[in-house]
Amino acid sequence: MNFSEERLPARLPIRNSELGRYLSDMDCEALVTVMNVRDLADGEVLVEEGDTDSTLFFLVEGCLEVIARTDGRRRVVNTMKPGDSAGIRSFVERTPRQVRLRAKGPTTVYAIRPDDFELLLETHPRQAYSFMRGLFRMLNINLERMHRKLFKLSRPAGRR
Repeated sequence: MNFSEERLPARLPIRNSELGRYLSDMDCEALVTVMNVRDLADGEVLVEEGDTDSTLFFLVEGCLEVIARTDGRRRVVNTMKPGDSAGIRSFVERTPRQVRLRAKGPTTVYAIRPDDFELLLETHPRQAYSFMRGLFRMLNINLERMHRKLFKLSRPAGRR
C-alpha cells in the first residue's frame, strides 16, 4: 500500500468525520499521530475483496465506490463520501475484506493500521478508549441502518 509519508494527517478532517462526532480535540490529535495519508487516482483500488490487510480508512476528500459481488457479478452497492469510514470490521476483528473499494475521482484517505493503533494504547490509553467507543457506536449505527432496511424490504410492496 502506498502512503504519502511526506504529508502528515491534520486533526480537522478526523474531527469532521462520522467518528469525530464521538471524539474530543485531544482524542483527534492523539489519533493522527499514528495515521498515514493515502492519495488515490480516479479508478484506483484501495482494497480488494479478500485482502487480509486490516487498515481502517477515513475518507477525507473524493468518493469511494463500494463494490460487492451480487448474483455472481460485481456491482457498486454504495458510494462513500468525505467523513465516512471504511474497514471497521477488518480493523477490529482482523478479518479479510468483504468488498472492493475504488476511488471515484481523485480521493484522499487517512489510514490507521491495527499495530499502529496499539502504540496509542501505550501512550494515550484514554484517547484509545474514546476511539474504540466511537468505533463501537458507528458499528451500532450501521447495524440499526441495516435493520431498518431489512424491515422495509420485508413489508409488502404497497406498504413500503
